[in-house]
Amino acid sequence: MAAKIIISGGGTGGHIFPAIAIADALKRLAPTTEILFVGANGKMEMDRVPQAGYEIVGLDIVGIDRKSLWKNVQLPFKLMKSLWRAREVLKAFQADVAVGVGGYASGPLLMMAGWMGVPTLIQEQNSFAGVTNRKLGKNAQRICVAYTGMEQFFSEDKLILTGNPIRESSVTIDGKRADALRAFSLDPLKKTVLITGGSLGARTLNQSVKAGIDQFLREDIQVIWQCGNYYFSSLQEELGELPQNIRLLPFLERMDYAYAAADLIVSRAGAGTISELALIGKPVILVPSPNVADDHQTKNAQALVEQNAARWIRDRDAVENLAGEIVSLLQNDQEQDRMSTNLRRLARPHADLDIAKEVLALIERKQ
Repeated sequence: MAAKIIISGGGTGGHIFPAIAIADALKRLAPTTEILFVGANGKMEMDRVPQAGYEIVGLDIVGIDRKSLWKNVQLPFKLMKSLWRAREVLKAFQADVAVGVGGYASGPLLMMAGWMGVPTLIQEQNSFAGVTNRKLGKNAQRICVAYTGMEQFFSEDKLILTGNPIRESSVTIDGKRADALRAFSLDPLKKTVLITGGSLGARTLNQSVKAGIDQFLREDIQVIWQCGNYYFSSLQEELGELPQNIRLLPFLERMDYAYAAADLIVSRAGAGTISELALIGKPVILVPSPNVADDHQTKNAQALVEQNAARWIRDRDAVENLAGEIVSLLQNDQEQDRMSTNLRRLARPHADLDIAKEVLALIERKQ
């Protein structure tokens, strides 16, 4: 009989892409597997998951609003409603296993699965586990993690070090450098820096690049600057026609080309991004976003810095210091080589398959 697996979570690309990667890996290993996604109504997974070819059910769940506490009045009612809906979905689908990848929907779905005796697996992406996953981890059978030292949050006998699933198309860069530089109209003899705040862009990184343009031009450094759709028009208007060395883009359609062209990468420190960067293995400066729960990104960045695999700058210091840090690192070939070597050691290219195998093993054990 075909295995039936529910995958829950989402809210951001950082949760959705790994979830889809796990689903795809399950289909490769066991083609008859039936997969149902459970997401949060109104969130991006409700569009992205069907685009990837999977069915999804939405729960009316939201996260805690830390800025306006009065907006949380409805939260207990929404949680109860979501738990009831999760129970209906689990019962109707007759799930063999429930997988949580983080995001609003994974809380009620995995909580109810645990109460109903359905085995659960958590994929914890960050180096510092959030409150919800710590609670869910007490009843989970398996917890797949991307960092060592996670026994401070979870029972050691449940932990499996798998890494985070990534989009393979983004990290396949071998032999693409020349084509990538041509695509961006850049000079192969000059150093190139990729600065990306993710698909939505990042205000601090944009301000930091603006502040550093003169320094980049003095040092003859080329910049691929992915600023985000939200900021693109205002930056174009403010900066006018930029010099040949600075490539301002709202969004990077070919992330593989951006990675291939770069000698140095400046990025936020989301778990999925760091997993991609480890596979790319190029020198990295991380500027963690301060606007995430439990300050996950700072902890992710520090975990790399402790292994001499990256440099990091606090968000509040980036406008003043980022350009100087970029120039300083580009002038230090020895440190670049050391960082790249250490970063590559953290790469786990088969995380999706390793997690899928753990999911299928839970089903075998149950049977």
